[in-house]
Amino acid sequence: MGNALLTGWLNNAVSIQQITVIEPNNDAVKNVPKSNKVSFVTEASEIIDNNKPKIIVFATKPQIMDIVTQQFMQFSAAENMFISIVAGKTIKYFEKQCGKIPIVRAMPNTPASIRLGITVACANKYINKKQKDICDILLKAVGSVAWIEDENLLDPITAISGGGPAYVFLLTECLTSAGIQAGLPDRLAHRLARETISGAGAMLQNTNEDAETLRMRVTSPGGTTAEAIRVLTTNNVWQNLVTKAIKAAALRSQELAD
Repeated sequence: MGNALLTGWLNNAVSIQQITVIEPNNDAVKNVPKSNKVSFVTEASEIIDNNKPKIIVFATKPQIMDIVTQQFMQFSAAENMFISIVAGKTIKYFEKQCGKIPIVRAMPNTPASIRLGITVACANKYINKKQKDICDILLKAVGSVAWIEDENLLDPITAISGGGPAYVFLLTECLTSAGIQAGLPDRLAHRLARETISGAGAMLQNTNEDAETLRMRVTSPGGTTAEAIRVLTTNNVWQNLVTKAIKAAALRSQELAD
């Protein structure tokens, strides 16, 4: 996700003087976009005094945050802002680890890398208007942004939009497999699934009509699509499965807060 944000910032000419990527694993930065604005270090202690950051973005696994936050205590000051895109870790957690400093907890998704992301953000009480505006600019550079006051909503938000692209990709895999099982050549099945999903997504992006209306337009009564929809909706099977999956992901987000 951090890579997606960085790609979006660089591709959309966000006014940033310098970005320092802190990553101890050299393999992890192989696919990070290269730019004269981006430098790489393996530890926060390597950041030189004249290049100390004003904005620190946490984009790492929640299981190692106790170790990571300790490395950034040196930057804990009212004029600095911390942005976390770490799943599950709450604002209260970061205030406990880093002190009473400006913190924004945000949940973007990977389409941020092509400026089609959606990010939901929640700020603590120590954020001033200028800092929030800067955060808003950074997040809007990679897609749309929604601000909330109830941080508890970030658990289901993480489940739906944070993980949502993976579900769409899984659907693409399922359509591909079904096409192959129906006798289609592999390459054609892959192409049909991929372009159908991306085309449908573009329709959602470029119309004000809701998903149900768009679905009904494709579903002629008694037709082939109607028969497929019948299988998916009998006993509400698909909706129940999706609801169960989202609940499981949201619960996991809550567990990661501990």
